[in-house]
Amino acid sequence: MIRVLVVDDSAFMRKMISDFLTEEKQIDVIGTARNGEEALKKIELLKPDVITLDVEMPVMNGTDTLRKIIEIYNLPVIMVSSQTEKGKECTINCLEIGAFDFITKPSGSISLDLYKIKEQLVERVIAAGLSGKRKHPVSQAVRPEPIVRAVKPELSKPKPGTGRQIVCIGTSTGGPRALQKVIPKLPKDLNAPVVVVQHMPEGFTASLAERLNHLSDIQVKEAKDGEAALNGCVYIAPGGKNISVIKNSGGLQIVLDNLDTPSRHKPSADYLFRSVGKLADYEKVAVIMTGMGSDGTAGLKDMLMAGNVKAIAESEESCVVYGMPKAAVKAGLIHEIKHVEDIAASITSCVKKERM
Repeated sequence: MIRVLVVDDSAFMRKMISDFLTEEKQIDVIGTARNGEEALKKIELLKPDVITLDVEMPVMNGTDTLRKIIEIYNLPVIMVSSQTEKGKECTINCLEIGAFDFITKPSGSISLDLYKIKEQLVERVIAAGLSGKRKHPVSQAVRPEPIVRAVKPELSKPKPGTGRQIVCIGTSTGGPRALQKVIPKLPKDLNAPVVVVQHMPEGFTASLAERLNHLSDIQVKEAKDGEAALNGCVYIAPGGKNISVIKNSGGLQIVLDNLDTPSRHKPSADYLFRSVGKLADYEKVAVIMTGMGSDGTAGLKDMLMAGNVKAIAESEESCVVYGMPKAAVKAGLIHEIKHVEDIAASITSCVKKERM
């Protein structure tokens, strides 16, 4: 049984969230709190496994409360965010601090239509509960050596290099924090465009891109439909849109659309990877990082069948949820398994310098 503490300044929201969670047999709502200060006292008393935490609260806000929870109790926290600009920025900050994941209130701080996100809420709370205690980042001194796995022979078709390259990354739960450990380490003169799928709702990816751009030497931006995909730039797929890459006038172009995908995600890593696999005369680096589910595995398999791919997965040691990388590893699609701190170096070593 997953013991949950619900924290929200609205009595209506506390009841709605509690009722939704209580309907699930695996979840036991053991208490509620009106603000951060009360939440910290209840955590000490009730010993929950998971906390749902409102982002914007009086007395002690969600961000300050989250810092205390992680520092003192090391528990998984699901942030409950509004769609306001302030709410989006605070949510991204919370994910970077170490929140497990987040859900968005459909229509403001008191959402009468909260039932729309019931399934997402339950799914995230169960995933957080199953993840057990939060893992602290593995120190450099005790970090395991990188693992190298042989890809299935039928999925390894090297071709002569052309010097043209592209990097694609897929991630979900835990992704914003993981990306913060990867993107800022990439050199600004990287000889390839980098296209990132991070499972997020519309609006939040712009805040994520702005944050990563501020932290990085390499340029980071939210992708726009029809723009050129240029070397030395990271393109974050917008929430609610699928992203693909096509050849156009001798270069690469970003294409965004609203098509549904088998994975149910928009953006979808499978969708991106399949499009990149069709770039026959490009060398590709595909990276799958922390996240629930298996998005990316089917697309990576198609990409590997086309050849000229180096596939990297984040290690279990550094994943918040070892779902997406595990699926690709079990399918025999991964060349290297890397701790999140080492992924940028692996990408950089794969992407050759521009030929003179």
